[in-house]
Amino acid sequence: MEQAHSLLLNEEACSQLREHQRAEFVFEWLRFLKKLLPATDRADVKQNQKRLVEQLTAVLTSSPGPPTRLLLAQCLALVYRVGDSLTSSLTVDRCNDIIRSKDDSPSFLPTRLAAVACLGVLYEQLGRLLINSFKETVTNLLKAMKSAESQGRCEIMLGIERILKGLGVSAVSCHRDIYKAARTCLTDRSMAVRCAAAKCLLELQREAVFLWSAELENVATLCFRAFEGSNYDVRVGISKLLGTLLASALEPRQAIAPRPGSKRNSLEEVMELLSSGFLRGGAGFLRASGDMLKGTSSVSRDVRIGITQTCVVFVSILGGAWLEMHFSSLLSLLMEWVSHTRATQNLADAVSCRCCASFILRATLSTLLGEKAQIAAAKEICQLISKQKRVVDAALHEGNVETRVSPADVTASQHVLVCALLELGSLLQDLRSTAAPLLQDTSIGMLDTVISILLHPSTSARLAAAWCLRCVAVGIPAQVAVLLDRCAERLNALKSCPEAVAGYSAAIAALLGAVQLCPLGISHSKGKVVMTLAEDLLRSAAQNSRISIQRTQGGWLLLSALSTLGPTVMEHHLPRLLLLWKCAFPLSVKDVENELRRGDSFTWQVTLEGRAGALCAMKSLVVHCKDLLTDDVISRLLPLLTCAVALLKQLPSIIKSYGNQIKNAATVFRLRVYEILTMLQPKTYEESFGTVLKQLLNDLTGPEITACAELNLLPSLCYSQDLALLGPGLQDVDQHYIEEQLHGGGSGGGTLEYDPFTIFEKAKEVPTPLPPASALTTAAVQLFGVIFPHLGAQQKAQILEQFCEFVRQLKGARQQTVQINVAAAFCCTLKCLASSRRELGPEEVQRPALSLLLGALEGSNPLLRCMAAEGLARLVQVLNDPNFTVSITLMSFDKLKTARDAITRTGHALALSAVYRYLSGISSSQFLSACVGVLFTLSQDSTSPEVQMWALHALSMVVDLAGPLYHSHLEASFNLVLRLLLSTPHTHVEVQQSLGRCLNALITSMGPDLQGEGAGVCAVRTSCLVGCAVMQDSQDCLVQAQAILCLQQLHMFAPRFVNLASLVPSLCEILLDYSVLINLCSSYLSLRRAVVACLRQLAQKEAVEVSEHAVSLVKELPRRDNTQLDVTIKEVGLEGALFSLLDRESDPHLCQDIEETLVHMMSSAAESNLAHWLKLCKDVLSASADSTAAAAVETQQEEDGDRYDDSSVFHAKSESSGPFNNLRWSTRVFSMECVCRIIAQCENGDPAHFNMALAQEQRLHESADFLVLHLADLIRMAFMAATDHSDQLRLAGLQTLLVIIRKFSNVPEPEFPGHVILEQYQANVGAALRPAFHVDAPPNVTAKACQVCSAWIASGVISDLRDLRRVHQLLASSLAKVQVGRDVASQLYNESTFTMETLAVLKAWAEVYITAVQGSRQRESPGSQLPQQSDEAGTAAPAGAGLLKLVQTDLATLSRLWLAALQDHALLTLPSQYLSQLPSTGGSFYTAETVEQARPHYYSAWATILHATALWLNSTGFIMVDEGPANLSRPVTPTSMGQSTSLSSVKSPEDVNTDRLHLILGISVEYLCSPHSEDQMENINSCLQALQALLEVTWPRSKVGNDQALSVELLSVLHRLIVTRESPSIQLAVLELVRLIVCAAQEHVKEKRHSAEVDDGAAEKETVPEFGEGRDTGGLVPGKSLVFGALELCLCTLVRKLPQISPKLAGSPRGRGGQTCFLSNTDCRLVTSALAILSELPSICSPEGSVSVLPTVLYLLLGVLREVVKGSVGAESGQLVPGILQALRTVLTSPMSRAEKSRGAWTELLQCALHTLLESWNTDKMEPGVDEVTMLTSLTIFLLYASVEVTTVELLQTRCIQAFRASLESKDPVVLSKSYQLLVSLFQGPAPVARPFILALGGRLVSQLEEVEKSRPQGPAELQAVQDAIRALEALVFAADETHRPQLVAVLLPILISLLLDENALASAPAASRSLHESALRDLMRIGPQHSAVFKALMASAPHMKARLEAAVKGNQESLNTKAQAPRVISKNTPSIQLKINFL
Repeated sequence: MEQAHSLLLNEEACSQLREHQRAEFVFEWLRFLKKLLPATDRADVKQNQKRLVEQLTAVLTSSPGPPTRLLLAQCLALVYRVGDSLTSSLTVDRCNDIIRSKDDSPSFLPTRLAAVACLGVLYEQLGRLLINSFKETVTNLLKAMKSAESQGRCEIMLGIERILKGLGVSAVSCHRDIYKAARTCLTDRSMAVRCAAAKCLLELQREAVFLWSAELENVATLCFRAFEGSNYDVRVGISKLLGTLLASALEPRQAIAPRPGSKRNSLEEVMELLSSGFLRGGAGFLRASGDMLKGTSSVSRDVRIGITQTCVVFVSILGGAWLEMHFSSLLSLLMEWVSHTRATQNLADAVSCRCCASFILRATLSTLLGEKAQIAAAKEICQLISKQKRVVDAALHEGNVETRVSPADVTASQHVLVCALLELGSLLQDLRSTAAPLLQDTSIGMLDTVISILLHPSTSARLAAAWCLRCVAVGIPAQVAVLLDRCAERLNALKSCPEAVAGYSAAIAALLGAVQLCPLGISHSKGKVVMTLAEDLLRSAAQNSRISIQRTQGGWLLLSALSTLGPTVMEHHLPRLLLLWKCAFPLSVKDVENELRRGDSFTWQVTLEGRAGALCAMKSLVVHCKDLLTDDVISRLLPLLTCAVALLKQLPSIIKSYGNQIKNAATVFRLRVYEILTMLQPKTYEESFGTVLKQLLNDLTGPEITACAELNLLPSLCYSQDLALLGPGLQDVDQHYIEEQLHGGGSGGGTLEYDPFTIFEKAKEVPTPLPPASALTTAAVQLFGVIFPHLGAQQKAQILEQFCEFVRQLKGARQQTVQINVAAAFCCTLKCLASSRRELGPEEVQRPALSLLLGALEGSNPLLRCMAAEGLARLVQVLNDPNFTVSITLMSFDKLKTARDAITRTGHALALSAVYRYLSGISSSQFLSACVGVLFTLSQDSTSPEVQMWALHALSMVVDLAGPLYHSHLEASFNLVLRLLLSTPHTHVEVQQSLGRCLNALITSMGPDLQGEGAGVCAVRTSCLVGCAVMQDSQDCLVQAQAILCLQQLHMFAPRFVNLASLVPSLCEILLDYSVLINLCSSYLSLRRAVVACLRQLAQKEAVEVSEHAVSLVKELPRRDNTQLDVTIKEVGLEGALFSLLDRESDPHLCQDIEETLVHMMSSAAESNLAHWLKLCKDVLSASADSTAAAAVETQQEEDGDRYDDSSVFHAKSESSGPFNNLRWSTRVFSMECVCRIIAQCENGDPAHFNMALAQEQRLHESADFLVLHLADLIRMAFMAATDHSDQLRLAGLQTLLVIIRKFSNVPEPEFPGHVILEQYQANVGAALRPAFHVDAPPNVTAKACQVCSAWIASGVISDLRDLRRVHQLLASSLAKVQVGRDVASQLYNESTFTMETLAVLKAWAEVYITAVQGSRQRESPGSQLPQQSDEAGTAAPAGAGLLKLVQTDLATLSRLWLAALQDHALLTLPSQYLSQLPSTGGSFYTAETVEQARPHYYSAWATILHATALWLNSTGFIMVDEGPANLSRPVTPTSMGQSTSLSSVKSPEDVNTDRLHLILGISVEYLCSPHSEDQMENINSCLQALQALLEVTWPRSKVGNDQALSVELLSVLHRLIVTRESPSIQLAVLELVRLIVCAAQEHVKEKRHSAEVDDGAAEKETVPEFGEGRDTGGLVPGKSLVFGALELCLCTLVRKLPQISPKLAGSPRGRGGQTCFLSNTDCRLVTSALAILSELPSICSPEGSVSVLPTVLYLLLGVLREVVKGSVGAESGQLVPGILQALRTVLTSPMSRAEKSRGAWTELLQCALHTLLESWNTDKMEPGVDEVTMLTSLTIFLLYASVEVTTVELLQTRCIQAFRASLESKDPVVLSKSYQLLVSLFQGPAPVARPFILALGGRLVSQLEEVEKSRPQGPAELQAVQDAIRALEALVFAADETHRPQLVAVLLPILISLLLDENALASAPAASRSLHESALRDLMRIGPQHSAVFKALMASAPHMKARLEAAVKGNQESLNTKAQAPRVISKNTPSIQLKINFL
């Protein structure tokens, strides 16, 4: 293929290829040429032009395929455009000659078609250059068309369309001729020709003014005829044509010269034209009588659907502004249609027309109008409704009672009302809370108007009004309760009016159904009201025969709807319901037979209605309350069902007796019986099988069956992918709402009045139940599927034989209906068998089963064949017999070999692909080869496109099922698919669609192998790309969608080879073209879905490139159709266009894909392009529904041949400045979510995003952008959203505000130090929050606002209390609301919303209180580092004590409410076996009925409340304050907890406190024990901090200390926590808690010992050992011992941080042999805490126990010490040393070391420890980096604090002295310095310890000091060492006895004097030396006077010393004199000098 990439065709390479490869080679060359020519130099092209044209002409005459001919034409035109255009006329002549040629052979056809295509494109590209030959060409083409076959006609129409495009106004001379030809083609029998003609006329009308002026009526008539028998594509094409013409007629795009007789059309005329088509099919004004519709009075449905689409196009083109101005005209036109007698001759027609009108309203109002305009439209509709109501009322009142009202008036009004009410409902449901002002507008009285329709005489109108009320309830949930009350009240008042009973009961049922879609629910009490109403209606039904039926139906309807409220509501009403059911049915089967003897048709009708209603209520209970269906309930229902089944048997005789009046009631009754039986286990009603089966067979095959709506029955039984074979009608298209009309069989669409019981179903759209007869068939099929598997083999065989017999005997339509029914029933059975894994039965069952399916497989209905193929697959799965499977495949192969008819071949081809579907794929290569061979052959059968389509579809299924096994066939398959793609005519789009599916399957089968570089893989890859290119160029949208899916797959497996530069623009072009008229131009939803799904995938990896390609497309394209979205892309990029698209789309799947695409684009580009994305979100948010009525309609004029598309001309330019206008609330909510995502994304990026100073600084150096610079915009957006009408948007705004507060609360304001950046926005925050606390605000909004309030107060942004009070006031108001309680609140919502709001308020207060307490603690101990509270509470302390004061006022109330909430939570977390212990009335803040809904609210709030309560108890110190119920208007809680107030007389304060302590302990321990995944860290932190706060207080500590089991339990929970949670903050908190628990135990033991000592009676020896763990034996029991638990925990912490200390781990990579394990700051804190706990453990043991523990404690302590000494814990180890030494000291000074019983053992163990320490010193000191100082310090601590027996052992003492001696030899002045300091401590220590050291080291000390005179210190470290040595010597002196001290002073003083310098030396001495001189002088002045005798003696004996000293003193005196300003200083110094002189 690489050889095809050249300017000229490589003919040599081409000639060597085989035929089909040659076509591919040429196509690839043309593709390359098309890209190459525009980029080639003109001279090069001219040079090669002659050869190039020859080559292209050769291709033209060699029968090119359809895709090739289009490419060829484009290349030819490009050659002439880029090169020399003079010779182009020769090519035109050549093409004309080919077209004139008389050769009619099929082989010449492709050449002729190619010539037509070339002409079209040449004229399109070269335009007026070819003007001379234009007339001749057109005449030639039109002449050729007369004899052309369909492909030719189609190609000629498309060619002429291109000619018109190229020549524009110059072609005017041929317009009439073209018009005449196109007229004929518009009603052609080939649908492709009709589509082409529509396109041609659409192009023609740009210049041919007569089309939309003089000829408008004729064209309209023609279009109406074209709709007859049309398919979907034709309807789309013609509706676009006619809609455009009508829009042009109304608002011409160009001035028309006034011609005689021509006039401008008015709106009335245009509408009259549409009406005549809709009502009369255009027959009324036809000029040619021959075209009269053949005597049929009703207009065919496809014409009506075509006109409906036309109407939508027409309005869409005129635009939103036009629609706003003329909505009333449009509305009256539509209402005229639905009320016209011609349109409503029977119910099915009426339903169909209503659907059409509803579709027009939905498609225009929802997509073209903004929210304000929609509200205006709703008002208009409302006025129409009240007008209709007045008409009916007048008719009812004027006529006398007998005549009532003429049925025609009621009928007409009912259809109008149904349309109007359903549209009004849809509008309100879409607008949601934005529509609230509309309901409050008294001038319209919307709700009153709608409710008044509930009394309309027509059922359909009443049901529509009920549905409309339901939509109001879904849109504005606050209305549910109000409307329910109102309807219930009216129903009670008007019980005797039949219309009122029916209307209001339907309304109540609809409103109950709405509750399923309202998250906030309704009050529990409403269920009781409805139950009472229903009971009342049913009981009084028999009182008045006039309203018996209505009351019966109404009662059961209410009960059925009640079940939708769920089991929690229904369990209370079930007993009453069971009673009502019992009353509805006879007591026994015998009674059923007795009933037959009495009654008349009316009583039977009431009875059947009642029983059908009762069964429906049962079904509803089964569906919505499965949990209530206990065996007991089912056993009580079964007798009733038995009676119902028995009645089934009697129905025929009843109908016979009482005529057809009760036939409908009987049908509904049967339907209900079937529905309920389908839902129950067949085992339960086994004895009724016989009766039921008989009825089922009758309903499936009996003489009375009607043609069923197969589209409702069969698709669910087909394989979903096979449905693609049935064309686009079944796939999702935008118009599915009306297109379904064509497929619904005779019944048309469904409608509510067919089954009023569907009104409470959970659905957004109005339900469309089928007529009872059709629904009965569906129900019978499903019930048959459920029952059949449970029958005996003989019965199964008999039934299936019967089915086969029926199908064989019947003929015609009835046979088809019966075949569909029985096949569907059996397929349903197979589906049930497969899912329940049951057996079908023996051979005699299998035979008829197979026969039945094979018969269906060869049925004429394609849908039936699809179902039969799926049935076969299921049969094979159920039988699971390899022989059977093989026999089926062989039979299909045989059939395919012999059969010639398309039906058999298609069915069996599909069967082959289905057989292995459920057997885990194809595993036999033999079968695969045979199958592929057959399907290859069938797919090349060009005589039958249908066979090709099915065969290719089957092949794609086989590829999927074969998996890797298919690889050997891949190359051949790719070649086949490509060959067919290049040769299939455009008219056979269904074949191309199947080819696309096949190619997709092949690409998937290749998978990642497509990335390979081998020759074979490259060829396959090229085939894929060529195939995709062919499909992309197709005219058919579904084929294009397949191309996109294939490219998407390719991109997934081999992204390098998919060229985004061409793919992205092509995707965007589809979106841009189609988004103008969203419901029309993009005919196929599936195409838009494919485009967006592909963009989503591309955006995941290459979002930036995708954006760039999209923008470059719009910049480069010289588009003539400058549609609105082009402008959008230019202004706001692809992402902006996607936002616009998201706003217009309604398909949920597509919207989700668009959102995901935007999220991917944002995640890769938002941070780098911050300003753009934030502006985009802001524009979207601010594009609210501003009315477009004032918007100017801009008409754009032609400029220099640049013409605009008809649709764009009419687009209203809004006056709003942003690129968006009138966006829906849902789109704006998404934009707020995007803002939150952007903030979250920036959090992981540059820190400058959240640092103003840093951002401003970086901004100076580089053009970066940072989030903090856009803070004002963020706040503005959050404010706009939080104060919007839409509740969803308010929630999103508050959430964004919360995120902003959390992220920016600590960002300082660089310009005002000490302030934060958010401070300036406090007014905005306050204003955003205020509306959420309004009385009318929904509870979920208030709850979210409470969260924001607490975050704002706790964030510390505001320090001024006055400012803080504003927000605090909001919280205070909500607290007041909570205190009032739920009893007073108007019950608009479910009780659980009260729980939600209350807990949100309490949680908010708790957060504020926690922050206040932490803030005040931080101020009290500014040095201490408090562990920070979770994010929510922020960090800084605002206004400190002030905030605490604010909270303090409400604290008494709050604490009580907090405790009540905690108790509720504790009760709700009890395991299920304790549920019976829950209070029957509920808790403080939840009711018993709403337990389940309340749980999540408690779950989100309890942790914060727990922490706050613990802090409060901490602050009160558990001292009971007098908490009178001053602030509470009601008792807090009926449960025991809250009785702390009311029963304080009964419970002592001690008991209340114990309860509180256990409550908090219990909740915390329960949470910490159970594994959780969500919010765990915050909650764990809260629990730990709460426990810490408790244990900081003495009273709880004493409780915990007293209870050993509790302490041990706590320790084991904490141990688990420290093992499972890595978070440092949690681990630190755990260790702090352990410390407190150990501390509590210590206090307990101390107290016990103290009381034992005080107790005189007890002998000390007996009692003391009793206290503390270990008792007399010293044994510690794991699991029961507190000490053991604490040891485990500390060991765990130490070993995880320092694995080296464990003997097991010492050799591991983490241990000794490994690297230094660097401990962080936190790690050091953890180790220190653990050691501190360890060191306290011996003190809580008995003496024996302490002996057991001590070795472990010492081992761990010394282990850590050794690691630190060795320097193997990294840089931070300095932090560890003080902790280790402190712990060591604690152990050594433990009272147990001196206790009588343990003293000996302790001494021994401590000696061992000291020995170990010295040993390790010896082994380690050779290693580099050893910390000698720490080692010496620890030795010193041992020597000083251990008992004398430990340290005075000679060996140990000697080694200690050696250690010190060695250290004194050190060259390191720091070590020396520390050694001297430690010696000071030792010399001052106890005499037995100090004496040996003095003796051993004194001399060394003196000699070292004597040497100082010779080598004086040079630096501060050395100076320090000398000074410390002097201190040591001084200590030695003072340690001596009084008697020996003078001699030692005599040694000290000369040394000090030797350190003095003379005057000369002092001046030049270094700083260290000078400092030494000064300190020596100070020491002499201090020590001299104390030992004056020795001093004098010394001075006398050593004159040189005296002179030295005097000089020094004098020098010192002078320097002081010079420095001192004040004489006082001198006088102060004088006495000491005099004193010293006096000594001499």
